[in-house]
Amino acid sequence: MNSIRVGIGVLGFVLVAGLAAPATATASAEPAFTVEEQRLERAVPQEILRRSGFDAVAPEFAEALDEARSYAQAHRIVVREGSALWRRAVDRAQGRGPVEGDLSRDDDRPLYWARLGMTREVRSWEPEFALGERGRAALLDALERTSRGQSDIHYHGKGMKRILVTGFDPFTLDRDVRISNPSGATALALDGTVIRTADGPARVETAVFPVRWQDFADGTVERTLRPYLPKVDLFATVSQGRVGRFDIERTNGAWRGGFPDNDNVSRTETIPVTDPASQPQWTSTTLPYEQIVAAGTGPFPVYDNTSVTEIPAGGTEAVVRPDGPTPGSTARAGGGGNYLSNEIAYRATLLRDRLGLHDTLPGGHVHTPVLQFGAGNTTEVTDPEFVRNRLDIIAQVRAIVTVAAGA
Repeated sequence: MNSIRVGIGVLGFVLVAGLAAPATATASAEPAFTVEEQRLERAVPQEILRRSGFDAVAPEFAEALDEARSYAQAHRIVVREGSALWRRAVDRAQGRGPVEGDLSRDDDRPLYWARLGMTREVRSWEPEFALGERGRAALLDALERTSRGQSDIHYHGKGMKRILVTGFDPFTLDRDVRISNPSGATALALDGTVIRTADGPARVETAVFPVRWQDFADGTVERTLRPYLPKVDLFATVSQGRVGRFDIERTNGAWRGGFPDNDNVSRTETIPVTDPASQPQWTSTTLPYEQIVAAGTGPFPVYDNTSVTEIPAGGTEAVVRPDGPTPGSTARAGGGGNYLSNEIAYRATLLRDRLGLHDTLPGGHVHTPVLQFGAGNTTEVTDPEFVRNRLDIIAQVRAIVTVAAGA
């Protein structure tokens, strides 16, 4: 190795990755791994990586990165390896390639923990050439985008509908670090697949988003979705919601409720968007919720959820409205709450509306059931019921999307 690898690095502000090297090198600082990255040292993440064959991802990435002799070369390596991680996770979920380890193929957690291993390597990397804070942040941004499928959305085939589905990373990891997110697993299972709808074949492309307030404020949702919403026939943002049920969230609210994200950061405020002067308090789904609810898509019941929490016009106290918001009210929670699941739904549907697509593009949010371990399992990283529940949720999301696309 010609580069020096130490556990240090400073995360600067995020900007779009460029190929110009940063102007100056910065002095070494104390280790600055994120809260998410620090969890990687726990026994459970290491077991998940080992039992999926993803434990070599970060070390091999580190070796590749150490071969970079310029910023441009480093950027190419990051893009290549980030994209390869996404494709590897998708291939594993869809049954392509050899099985490594004994975790079921449908597991989304190897992708999550392997990505964090890679971001740690970028954050601590000290190359021979000058790499400033902005340059390192741009490499991290490129790694995030490529390893989440956000730069791998491609539609092929004439006469085929186009569907865009998004999922999320695992979250509430300090409550239980074993957690998997069925929406992320669904994204891996559906990416690049063709489904047969009542209106013909449709190609599904997917991406996964972080559970971090700041990334959403920085515009990751809009940056990813804006090029594709004018071209697709349907979109669905998907996240984990309530126990034992699916919900089609009718209304989304412009409010962040403050629940801590994966970096244990809280935000309680109006959702920050561009052009806040024209920002509505509420946006609504255009998914065909009546048809979805009536279709019988799988073992879990599906609800048309119309409830919101609002401060009525002229009022000061928040109240729950089971039938949706009243005129002039201020949002405090959409049907999907006031966490990042509500926020991605709000941002995606607001973008749809600002692009003038409200009346022509079906889209909105689907909340899955909570993915639960088998009874009595409080320590093992997997069990048969856990796998069965995840596979059932994935299959039912696919069925819901199929109904929506053909409605």
